[in-house]
Amino acid sequence: MVRLASLEIHKEEFSFSAGHFTIFSATEREQLHGHNYSVSISFKKIIQNNGLSFDYRYYKKKILALCDQLDRHFLLPSQSPYLTLEDNGEYWFAHFNNKKLPFLKEDVVVLPLTNITIEELSYWFLQKILEDKQTIEGHSICGITIRVYNGPGQSSGANWERI
Repeated sequence: MVRLASLEIHKEEFSFSAGHFTIFSATEREQLHGHNYSVSISFKKIIQNNGLSFDYRYYKKKILALCDQLDRHFLLPSQSPYLTLEDNGEYWFAHFNNKKLPFLKEDVVVLPLTNITIEELSYWFLQKILEDKQTIEGHSICGITIRVYNGPGQSSGANWERI
């Protein structure tokens, strides 16, 4: 008999502070601002004969490294239909609605997303976790959910399930 269980990891250190703006249309966006984000990961998994599913320290390290990559940066989307990024040496210039916004490259992380929202960020975290398919298979993981919170009571999640 196969025993399934769920495991959620939501550690205080799974967090990052980042600036962004949400793009609503070709002419409307938020002002530049930031959030103190937090991240959780949950798994649907098969419990092995020893009562353990896998050593989940691997995923703790992975989430921490991803949070560190974003921490204290301004996040820009590279796939937005309304925003164009121009690489100009030490700067990224974001072109939006006939305006040019300069950002020092050292302060920016460009993500392959259409917008910088908690929906898109949860998807980005999930895609980064799913890059290591061999480890996921080896750990008998049947499902993964990543949630990104931009404050108390507000989050979005991205899900993957083995079919």
